[in-house]
Parts: sequence; C-alpha cells; structure tokens
Amino acid sequence: MRSSRLVGSILVALATWTCGGSGGSGGSGNNPTAPAPAPTSAATTIDIVGDRGAQSFSPNPAAVRQGAAFSWRNTDTVVHHIVLNDGSLDSGDIAPGASSRLLELGTDGANYHCTIHPEMVGSINRSGGAPPPCEGPYC
Repeated sequence: MRSSRLVGSILVALATWTCGGSGGSGGSGNNPTAPAPAPTSAATTIDIVGDRGAQSFSPNPAAVRQGAAFSWRNTDTVVHHIVLNDGSLDSGDIAPGASSRLLELGTDGANYHCTIHPEMVGSINRSGGAPPPCEGPYC
C-alpha cells in the first residue's frame, strides 16, 4: 500500500513537471526547442572486410575531406585495431560488427594498418586526390 502511494506521488510530480508546473499545457519558458539539424555531410565509413592485405578495407583508398569525420566498421569475424602509420590516430580494438568512434583526419591523407594483423593496409586521401606515398614497413 505504501509503495503504491509513493509511485502515485512520483507520477503526479512527473505530470506536473512535464506540463510546465501549472497543470496546463506548457508554462512560460517551457516550450521545447526544435531538434538540432542533421549535419550537412555524413561521415565516411571504411569497412574492414578481412585479412586480405591491401584488399582488407573497402573502399581503399578512401576519400575523406581534411577535417571531415570518418570511422572504421568491422564487418569481419575477428577483432581489429587500426592506426595511422604515423601514430596520429588510433581506433582502439574494434569488435566484429562494431565501429570505431568518429575520427577526424588532420592531414591531406594518411596510410594505416591493423596492429593485430600488420599485413592489413589501407590509405585515406583527400577527396579527389591521390593517396599519399607509403613509406615504412606497412606498405
């Protein structure tokens, strides 16, 4: 009996709060704001398709504008961990079916690899440009 009275009190308080506190349909200053507009450009998604060397990612090379958001999505059945070859971005571990957080490319282009499967290599280039030259052990 006591718990049902408490639940009833909570429901009355919630109803009063959501109706602007005056029992009406919205008090002064309690109008909801319109939702924020969607971003004008969608983030680029690079799929991780498996341990296939330079064919491990799709698209490869990926075209991403400088400063634009992108993420890696793991469509493979094992965990991957993607980093830029220069170490400036790190996806962390990406479980099968999961995606990395949104990342931002601070340069015109970059080469990357999987730290778990170093033969998995890819590149990101500025939209419309050529991929950067690859130097080092992950080419």
